[in-house]
Amino acid sequence: MLVDTCVNTMLDAVTFDLASLHTAYSATGANEVAGGAPAYARKAITVAAAAARSRAASTQPLFDVPATTVRFIGLWTNAGTVFRGMFANGGSEKGFQVDVTNNRVLCEVHGLVNDDKVVFYGGTPPTGLTEGTVYFVVGTTSADPDYFQVALTQGGAAIDITGQPTAQCKFSKLIEEAFGAQGTFTVSALSFGITE
Repeated sequence: MLVDTCVNTMLDAVTFDLASLHTAYSATGANEVAGGAPAYARKAITVAAAAARSRAASTQPLFDVPATTVRFIGLWTNAGTVFRGMFANGGSEKGFQVDVTNNRVLCEVHGLVNDDKVVFYGGTPPTGLTEGTVYFVVGTTSADPDYFQVALTQGGAAIDITGQPTAQCKFSKLIEEAFGAQGTFTVSALSFGITE
């Protein structure tokens, strides 16, 4: 295990200067929002120094957005030429384990409720799930509050999970921001870190 000071130093070594909005997950920065009047463009972002194994945005970029759905926020450096990664809008990444016998995801204090949307990314997801696909939470109960299942549709049947994910794979709650017409979107909170 790395001590907090070491993790904070590693996090501070990564630079960011622009944020972007995306309609779907991508490991390369694809699926970026485009168009509109005023036209969508990446926005400057400042990220505070790391503390407690995490870094958070210290600015709140405001984007012009055409009619679309925003699902992910991307980060770039070198004036937007180097993609650093993306994060699910409205969520925070969490590690998890899988109970393949019962098709359940285990994450203590996950805070999800049935019908929430989640996405798995950052590594190979459990067999039966696809990286970046938006799933609906099902099967949460007060009797087993640390477990949940996922379905392709709201209130649908739990997906059959037949294999374990890689350690790099995380899940996050996802809040979709749908724009029926031109509007604005503010990145009001963004944080990331190393928890394991």
